[in-house]
Amino acid sequence: MSDLMLAAVTVRRGGRTVLADASVTFAAGRLTAVIGPNGAGKSTLLAVAAGLLSPDAGSVTLGGEPLATVNARALARRRAFLPQNPAIAWPISVERVVALGLTAHLPAFGDLPRRYGGAIDLALARHDLTSLRHRAATELSGGELARVMLARATVGDPELLLADEPTAGLDPRHALDAAAQLRARADAGCTVVVALHDLSLALRIADDVVALKGGRVMEAGAAANVDDALIAELYDVDARVTRDCAGVVVRFA
Repeated sequence: MSDLMLAAVTVRRGGRTVLADASVTFAAGRLTAVIGPNGAGKSTLLAVAAGLLSPDAGSVTLGGEPLATVNARALARRRAFLPQNPAIAWPISVERVVALGLTAHLPAFGDLPRRYGGAIDLALARHDLTSLRHRAATELSGGELARVMLARATVGDPELLLADEPTAGLDPRHALDAAAQLRARADAGCTVVVALHDLSLALRIADDVVALKGGRVMEAGAAANVDDALIAELYDVDARVTRDCAGVVVRFA
């Protein structure tokens, strides 16, 4: 597994700087939560880190290799990206959607090799989708579709997983299940980067935090060091971070 490093990354859109001189390291075997208010640059940071958006300045490396030089198919095998608000426009089955996460591993022609059936079954089970496997994806609720897309992102056992608000729209049980699956990926050695608005959940599962505001990195370090002052500065509200044996809770005044 490999570290992902962004060095002095800047992104401009329409004459506006949406990410400015961002330098962060996402370490292998660690889960990094990217936090910050709306418009802070979180989605842009993840898109650059995934190799889906080229920065106007700066560099991105994966395991010391420039991300821009990694073969597209090889990168697709190593990296999975879950965008915010994913959608499916065709009435294909849930198991077919999940199988799409294996596309980069498959031969160019022919049916899905039998050896991948177990991976699909496991991904469906991990995300409580077994009973929905034959349901058309266009018939799912928003929360059900969110679980399907996370299963698709993880079915290929990627080396690098980037997810933009993967718990949005999930009920409490499935949000906790999704968080546990992301945590398990990091514990297995994967480099996991997750943008989250649920700060209590983010601080419960993350090893590290990257805090963005106005396109700039305000803080990058251990999640255990996130305190009231940082949250207040990020979101312009009074906040209290409480840690005890039950976990972490962020409350706003």
